[in-house]
Amino acid sequence: MKFHKLLLLFVLGFTPLHAEEAQAPTAAEKPDTAPSGEAARLESLNKLATETLTQETNGLRAEIARLKLERELITEKLALESAKRKEAVKDAVAETEIEIGRLTRESELSRIRSEKLAADLKSLQSEAALELTRLQSEMQTIETREKRETFADSDPIFLENPLRADGMLVISDRRIPLNGMIVGETADFVTSRIDFWNNRNRKLPIFIVIDDCPGGSVMAGYRILKAMEASDAPIHVVVKSFAASMAACITTLAEESYAYPNAVILHHQISSQIAFARLNLTQQKEFFQESNRWWERLAAPVAEKMGISTDEFIKKMYARSTSGDWSEFADEAKKLKWVNHIVDGILESSITMNPDSDEKEADKKTALVEEIDPDGKVFTYLPRLNPKDVYFLYNPDGYYRMR
Repeated sequence: MKFHKLLLLFVLGFTPLHAEEAQAPTAAEKPDTAPSGEAARLESLNKLATETLTQETNGLRAEIARLKLERELITEKLALESAKRKEAVKDAVAETEIEIGRLTRESELSRIRSEKLAADLKSLQSEAALELTRLQSEMQTIETREKRETFADSDPIFLENPLRADGMLVISDRRIPLNGMIVGETADFVTSRIDFWNNRNRKLPIFIVIDDCPGGSVMAGYRILKAMEASDAPIHVVVKSFAASMAACITTLAEESYAYPNAVILHHQISSQIAFARLNLTQQKEFFQESNRWWERLAAPVAEKMGISTDEFIKKMYARSTSGDWSEFADEAKKLKWVNHIVDGILESSITMNPDSDEKEADKKTALVEEIDPDGKVFTYLPRLNPKDVYFLYNPDGYYRMR
């Protein structure tokens, strides 16, 4: 407490009293004379107080000095801490910059690697594309070579007179096949090709080649006959196997016709699948008259070419068979003027593609399906024959059977 009082006096600028400055007593209190011992005592007290104050002031000054030193120490510590923090920040910044530099280098390295990989991939893709192009080119070359090998080197032969002196008939690619039942679509097929080949060339012959045709619609057949008559280019009909009914009329009435010796040509009267049981007598009469008109239009030209009447033609039909189906091998049919020429050989100069090039299609046409009968025996049905055909087949175990 005393220390604090002295500190307050020091702050307020208090100085201790000297002996001569001591408060003088009032007039009432002032003695006439001051004893000398009292003055000495006061002076001693004053000195004591001064010394005490000096000692306390010195202690205070020492405390102030200590506090200043502590403040300086704290300041230095703070400065040191600040310097350490700055150094730490500087080190952290340096490490960050080093890390950024490292990451930047790694990123650049990754980019370079990526670009290199992309370039390598592009190079590989280019090489693969080149290799693929080369392989495709080789495949196309092989396929083209194989396709080329399916074609013959010779060109079709075009002759205004296709029957050579050696008896060989030469057929060009001006060829129209006529096979199977004659229907409207057949007439469309044949007549459109007659028109086409006429527009290509009106002097060279057009060949209608019959392998096996049982005849068919009189209207469709008549369209073919009229297209043949209207053609500027000569129409040559070739029979290789069988031409019956409407096909026989087309053969006989052609400007020129040819056949193998053993080809069969068959003429008969017009017939129909209409059941007369479903027609009354008047309708039957009308149907007969209509059929007879068609017969006159088709049979009369054939009979005229043969040099006989229509009635004689019918008589000869039934003289040959009770069904009225008059069939002859071509060498005999020539004598009847059903065909103009008998040939021993036919040169198909238009067949320039290998027939075996489509093996699957060929297999479909010749494949026979095996079956098992109730007795467990394996067999196969034979294809249906043309009515004028027969099988000449060695079959001791009955494997091949007729339906």
